[in-house]
Amino acid sequence: MAYRVLIVEDQLLIALHIEDAALALGHEVVGIAANQSDALRYLDECDIALVDVQLQDGVTGPDIGSKLAQSGVAVVFMTANPDLLGEGVTGTLGVISKPLFDLELIGSIQYAAEVKAGHEALPPERFRAFAH
Repeated sequence: MAYRVLIVEDQLLIALHIEDAALALGHEVVGIAANQSDALRYLDECDIALVDVQLQDGVTGPDIGSKLAQSGVAVVFMTANPDLLGEGVTGTLGVISKPLFDLELIGSIQYAAEVKAGHEALPPERFRAFAH
């Protein structure tokens, strides 16, 4: 099943790489956002969000992820600093550490899609799932 994916990442080359992976898996990318205000414009337009923690406007990723999750979006964090998320963000799926290998990126998107579809799924290696 194809989903609408939001990429919340302030480094354009990384965002484009994530976009390529999502498109290759058959999903639609609804947007790329580099800060909180841009990301929240897509609140009702996405099913899955891949969210960095540190963005143009600071450490706003956790707040973005929380708001998206409250709207039913399957949220995966991607960050070089997973400790910034502590024990996790309520309602979100988990975090994968950057730098990401291609298979981990693809696995993270597939994991989010499976969870969104209501299926049991195993997260990729190095993915730290949060308690639901």
